[in-house]
Amino acid sequence: MGQGLSTGGLERFAAVAASHVGDDRVPGLVALVARGEEVHVTALGRLAVGGRPVERGSLFRIASTTKPITAAATLALVREGLLDLDEPVDRLLPELADRRVLRRMDGPLDDTLPAAGPVTVRGLLTFTFGFGMAMEMFTAAEPWPVVAAAAEAGLATIGPPQPDDVVEPDTWIARFGELPLLAQPGERWLYNTGAHVLSVLCARAAGTSYDEVLRTRVLEPLGMRDTAFSAEDVERLATAYQPTPDGLVVWDRPDGQWSRPPVFPDGAAGLVSTVDDLLAFARMLLRGGAPVLTADQVRAMGRDHLTAGQREAGAAILGGRGWGLGTSVVRAGPWAGATGWDGGLGTSFLVHPEHDLAVIVLTQRLFDTAQAPAVHTELQTAALAACR
Repeated sequence: MGQGLSTGGLERFAAVAASHVGDDRVPGLVALVARGEEVHVTALGRLAVGGRPVERGSLFRIASTTKPITAAATLALVREGLLDLDEPVDRLLPELADRRVLRRMDGPLDDTLPAAGPVTVRGLLTFTFGFGMAMEMFTAAEPWPVVAAAAEAGLATIGPPQPDDVVEPDTWIARFGELPLLAQPGERWLYNTGAHVLSVLCARAAGTSYDEVLRTRVLEPLGMRDTAFSAEDVERLATAYQPTPDGLVVWDRPDGQWSRPPVFPDGAAGLVSTVDDLLAFARMLLRGGAPVLTADQVRAMGRDHLTAGQREAGAAILGGRGWGLGTSVVRAGPWAGATGWDGGLGTSFLVHPEHDLAVIVLTQRLFDTAQAPAVHTELQTAALAACR
């Protein structure tokens, strides 16, 4: 198999990107396809409607595309011997010892059973430790008691990222420890919260803040200079837009929630980044993990760890994928074996080891549903078709 990208395929990739850009569609985007040493970037549109042009180095809120980066930071600490995948987290997070579990996920907070086992590092990475988002909670006629309690506690773990509304890490974990789990550890795949807990766990394991853990274990070794929990130069940050029946409305401005360091460095969905920083992360995964991870860790990260029942329970969010260690795993079709994850504020990240291929799409249009919209999936299809 060749290692390049065809000229016609790259022209198609650029044409697909252009077809989605417009003030009433996607105001601006940066799309990258890379194979081997070959890299092609398309930057189109505006950072805000009527504003400055998007550039290759523009910043975007990458939301849940943060999760694979947090997984890498966690595994880097495992490599150092500061964490073990299968150890209970009680040593560093005593707040999570002796868990109670709701008899029914939508039931009263005091109707619980003892947890059948401990919360482990692996359970946090695979999102099977017993707490997180389930689509049922968003379609319920009344808010579940545990959802209401989490919101009242300032945990900001159910719903989109909210940097201004989260309490600081020690308070966060203490308040979270007062809530029961939604399911027994290892029973269900529940989205998001595992990465929040990892933010606190990694900081305690390393004896520093989580943003410092990320900087020293992942960002600096890979040269990801523009990736952070806030934008140092807000003029480079895109305005975030939410689609509504009446058109796009501003969801967050450059001087909004990502314009200052948060009190809780959110390892689930808190980062801003650029396409070239994410390419550096992609190449680390495609080339055996150095200097951040071992090759065995990269393979474990990209292997589906879920049972059929866990995938079925999480299908509304997973969209047919499996889940590895902090990242989704494509199980079937032309992208089978690919890993990566989307950010609901408008981004997608996918690497295909078999083809040495990375596709990164950054936009500022929030997703309409749990699944990535056509601008992302069509660009991924065009990128794969360009492999010659």
